[in-house]
Amino acid sequence: MALFPIFLKLDGRQALVVGGGRVGEGKVRGLLRAGARVRVVAPGATARVQAWAKQGRIVWSRRAFAPEDLRGAALAVVATPFTELNDRVARLARSRRVPVNVVDDPDRCDFYYPSVVRRGPLTIAISTEGRSPAFARRLRVALERSLDSKLGAEVRRLGRERRRLFSQSLDPRERRRLLLRLAGELPLGGNHGR
Repeated sequence: MALFPIFLKLDGRQALVVGGGRVGEGKVRGLLRAGARVRVVAPGATARVQAWAKQGRIVWSRRAFAPEDLRGAALAVVATPFTELNDRVARLARSRRVPVNVVDDPDRCDFYYPSVVRRGPLTIAISTEGRSPAFARRLRVALERSLDSKLGAEVRRLGRERRRLFSQSLDPRERRRLLLRLAGELPLGGNHGR
């Protein structure tokens, strides 16, 4: 099966996480970084999930999952140890056209969490289509070690240059040539934090 790799804008959109344990906490953390409005449904939760709820960063519904929890969700993540519950949430989400990820159950997933390398606005996502998350993590670590720490600042600079070039009345082929030259000048690795 081939996956369609996309980067989804979640800023201000509702994300449902069913399960408030350690694994669910990790998924909530990533969704918060993406700017999602996170709702956790779980009878119990980790201290961190409870703290986020007290701080108003998430909404925690301290109870069992109900079908109406999917209302308005842009996506759902299921992070419980209960196979029947996971299956039920996945089926209901699909029936409502809500993409769902059931942690550690690739057959029930509409999308997978990639292993991610970040350098400011540069994001590199690695997927094995759910076949070996451990290898994806290993590759992420190798990329993190090898990529120049200044890449984020350089990508921001390229963004400014791109806006400047698009504000000028240049021939599109000349603009493309200039943009390719600027991108080709970026350091990719080797300085490890300089």
